[in-house]
Amino acid sequence: MAVPAPNHPCWQRLAAGGLSRIKTQHLGTQFMTKRLERSTDPVSQKAAEIHAFFAKWERVLGQEIQQLTSV
Repeated sequence: MAVPAPNHPCWQRLAAGGLSRIKTQHLGTQFMTKRLERSTDPVSQKAAEIHAFFAKWERVLGQEIQQLTSV
C-alpha cells in the first residue's frame, strides 16, 4: 500500500493525536510519536513531518501505512 498524498485528511488527524493509535514495533516510529506528542509545533507542521517520515520509510512500514487512513 502506498503512502497517502500529503493533502489527505489522515495526516491532520494523526498530527492532532491520532498517531498514538498506530500499532507499531518500529522504534523510529515510536520515538517520533512520543516526540510529536510533546511538541508545541502547529498541527500542520506536525502533519507534514509525519508524512515525510512515512514517505521516507515506506518500504519498511507497510503494516503501519495500512493503518493510517483508519485513524
